[in-house]
Amino acid sequence: MDLDTGLKALLLVSIVSAAAPFICALLAPLRIPQVVVLIVGGVLIGPDVGGWAERDSIELVANVGLGFLFLLAGYELELGHFRERSGALAIAGWAVSAVAAVTIVGLLTLNGFVHAFVPVALALTTTALGTLLPILRDNDMLDGPLGRMIMPAGAVGEFLPIVGIAVFLGSQGRLYGLLSLVVMCGLALALAWVPRIALLRRFETVSREGEHATSQTTLRLTVMLLFGLLVFASDFGLDVVLGAFLAGVVLRRWAPGDVDALEHKLDAVGYGFFIPVFFVFSGMGLDIDSIMEAPARLFVFFGLLLAVRGVPALFLYRRELDGRQRVQMMLLTATSLPLMVALSEVGLDSGHMLPENAAALVGAGVLSVMVFPGIAVALNRSARTASLDS
Repeated sequence: MDLDTGLKALLLVSIVSAAAPFICALLAPLRIPQVVVLIVGGVLIGPDVGGWAERDSIELVANVGLGFLFLLAGYELELGHFRERSGALAIAGWAVSAVAAVTIVGLLTLNGFVHAFVPVALALTTTALGTLLPILRDNDMLDGPLGRMIMPAGAVGEFLPIVGIAVFLGSQGRLYGLLSLVVMCGLALALAWVPRIALLRRFETVSREGEHATSQTTLRLTVMLLFGLLVFASDFGLDVVLGAFLAGVVLRRWAPGDVDALEHKLDAVGYGFFIPVFFVFSGMGLDIDSIMEAPARLFVFFGLLLAVRGVPALFLYRRELDGRQRVQMMLLTATSLPLMVALSEVGLDSGHMLPENAAALVGAGVLSVMVFPGIAVALNRSARTASLDS
């Protein structure tokens, strides 16, 4: 793929990205998240519809966007949640989903509907916290009881499936995958602690002095850490999002300098360019033909996402959240996309997943992003309107 082709593809992607906020403003009564517009834009310019851009020409940039998406998801995570009841409920909810996924996918495997048991079962336990973050932020839904519950639930719904990918679907075997996970966690902690070492105090001083200057030292160090962990994850056969998520977690707690200012800069770089490229890229990869040939599969997986990942929230959070908030929790935890894409690719590469199931899984993830957060946001707005009227 030559440079000119790649630049033209990036121009089209940037047009979709820049147009998304204005399209959402025009369609304000429908309350469509920008993520949906980006995905639909990717479908329109992609090879299956418009044919104006090829995925290969922007794949590297899209992978960086995926990394930023999970970096910011990890950065938002407060580890203190896992010492509270919200953390215990998040782990319990995922465990219930995992048991339900194994049971249901096992039955579908016996019927011949599913061939790739492990990727499909893991896919049904995922939550797209990184995808949800901009939606929740834009609608002020991260504060209050719902925000305190959704953050750990979303983190568990991202991290534990990633661990499952490394252990059960790694190309080098389960033991190698487990050891690689331990090494990656240690590497993330070591890199984050480098500026704190007494012998490198001068390093920390330079970092602080230049964080708001033209050198932007802390931002550059963060990007270096992100790329380093992504390369490590890729070389060792792990899903690249694991490295990005761990980088975000450790940076939040141990990054030198102004942590809040660094977050704003990462938002600008990530949400300003790289992350929208990933969502447009995801839309470009939708296999529309396979979905049209077997549309029932998409709706089966879409329904299973809600039943397996979402419904347990209705019961587990009955003491912490009211009825409306539990419905919102159900919808938000059932929202999935990035790991759906990764697991579908793993299943196709191994030759075990049917192409129509891979397309249906990704399509179900896209549909979940298009439908579930929008309903949750609408419920939030209606509650605010009711409180103002009263």
